[in-house]
Amino acid sequence: MAEEESRLVAERRRKLGLVRASGRSAYPYRFGDVVATGTVAAAARALEPGADDVGQSFSVAGRLGAIRQHGKSAFLDLNDRDGSIQLFARVDELGEAGYQSMLDELDPGDIVGAVGHPVRTKRGEPSLRVKHIELLAKALRPPPEKWHGLQDEEARIRRRHVDLFASSESRARFRARSLLTAGLRTFLTEAGFLEVETGVLSPVASGAAARPFVTHSHYLDDELRLRVALELQLKRLLVGGLERVFELGPVFRNEDLDSTHTPEFTMMECYWAYADYLDMRGLVERLYARLAEVAAAALPDVPAARATPDVFRAPFDVVDYVETLERRMGVDHLLEKPVEELRTLARATGAPIADDAPAAKCFDKLFDRHVEPTLIRPTFVMDYPTVTSPLAKAHRSRPGRIERFELFYHGFELGNAYSELNDPDEQRRRFLEQAGDDPDTNYAYDEEFVEALEHGMPPAAGLGIGIDRMAMALTGATSIKDVVLFPPARRRT
Repeated sequence: MAEEESRLVAERRRKLGLVRASGRSAYPYRFGDVVATGTVAAAARALEPGADDVGQSFSVAGRLGAIRQHGKSAFLDLNDRDGSIQLFARVDELGEAGYQSMLDELDPGDIVGAVGHPVRTKRGEPSLRVKHIELLAKALRPPPEKWHGLQDEEARIRRRHVDLFASSESRARFRARSLLTAGLRTFLTEAGFLEVETGVLSPVASGAAARPFVTHSHYLDDELRLRVALELQLKRLLVGGLERVFELGPVFRNEDLDSTHTPEFTMMECYWAYADYLDMRGLVERLYARLAEVAAAALPDVPAARATPDVFRAPFDVVDYVETLERRMGVDHLLEKPVEELRTLARATGAPIADDAPAAKCFDKLFDRHVEPTLIRPTFVMDYPTVTSPLAKAHRSRPGRIERFELFYHGFELGNAYSELNDPDEQRRRFLEQAGDDPDTNYAYDEEFVEALEHGMPPAAGLGIGIDRMAMALTGATSIKDVVLFPPARRRT
């Protein structure tokens, strides 16, 4: 295979030499007045089969697909951001020399520009009848065979640029992700939230139970960590009087890579002063209903995306964390069990549980194994055990619980929300209790955040949504790697 590719590259380099020998550039600076192929296709469809419209002239540009020659005519498929159009080239339009140089010099994968007028072939195919065609960038490497895209998953990740130009489905999915992100921003802005940006580097990594990436600042001569969540800085903005804020940006967790996890991912967190987690639950339902419409419109040919407006129609299912877990396990009074017994129960699921694992880790593993796979429809899981988060308010009527929900769909989490803890003394106590001897293995203790709470933070609700998982759920992707442009991968050896 490598030998065959080397032969094809050599042939393409030979053609590049022909272009350069003629005095023309194979990589010109621009090709102006370009319209999308959809514009030409629409003009051509308005014609009768076999007719053309010499009164209109269009310039298009994109990547060549198949090239088919039939005597003194040639048909070339041109692909751009909008789709594709057939280029119809004839020797009597381009001249003998121009027509022959086109055939001698161009290959599938080349970037070209063409000028012509719309025509509809006798078979009804929308086309552009070419008056001029120009090489804009010679592709020295061939595209995937037959333009079916890259089939090997690792190759699709490492060569995402090829995956995108070879697969219209991949391009459509990432376009949909962009539209979903824009829709999320619009929704929150309309709801009165202010978009902000906070720091990526910090001496502590708080806000999530995750191992951070660590680096060193030469100027500060200090060890810094990449953020594992956006939470604590955003809540300090509530203290400062910015009552509704959100941020959308990357977070980093030095952990596993699988179908729903990646060490670098995009998070949206928003904080809403004077609201609680039940207010936030209503906002989440409205948000996903809005974004489901965006996904369905962006991917009309993807059944899973087309179905999302029905799937994410309110009200979502609601279940209780403890009651559901106890029912699935066949065990009562889970909150009253000592941590040693919780470790035994968690180990029985096959999960690796250390001898000093805290109760929070045991609950996470038990819920992950017994409950999460059963949550297929959009489902709010309500009122978690207190030990599972040091940042949420104690439940106002249920001892041993906190006011927290997570939204699940097809067995994975789509959102996490609290009624936020704003008592500085209780926050300090919980931080220290969770941190233990090694803060980086759980929650880092952030003294600056506690001091900020001492200035007074209003009652508030907070929400975190992983954008990558949101895109998975709404586009029908089965792996997070299919909605992240360049996910981490092991180096080739």
